[in-house]
Amino acid sequence: MPTLSNCYTMQDASQHNTKDDCWIVVDGKVYDVTQYLDDHPGGDDVIITATGKDATDDFEDAGHSKSARELMEQYCIGELDTTSPISTNKHYSENLLQMIKHYYLAVPVAAVGISVVVGFLYLRKK
Repeated sequence: MPTLSNCYTMQDASQHNTKDDCWIVVDGKVYDVTQYLDDHPGGDDVIITATGKDATDDFEDAGHSKSARELMEQYCIGELDTTSPISTNKHYSENLLQMIKHYYLAVPVAAVGISVVVGFLYLRKK
């Protein structure tokens, strides 16, 4: 278990998002991959776009080998502080998706409602 100085928030990790200073978060661990960017087979852009969020799903979807996972351990600098109120953007994305689903019908229903009111007012004036 890392000491308190080796715990980072997602905000800490997201501030390290350039080719000269790049951190990512995978499986609750924080990695400083700055020195690895030029060697990454998928290019540095793939890693840089993974900063500022929990990149676990992206990492898993890429199908990394066992040797890639072992190599990654040398870049581990600590763990993600999950006590922070905003520990990952994943939860924000899930909540946003739920909100969009909830209001998905609001626009068509509002359009129909406005159409009915306008139609009623138009027929009433005739």
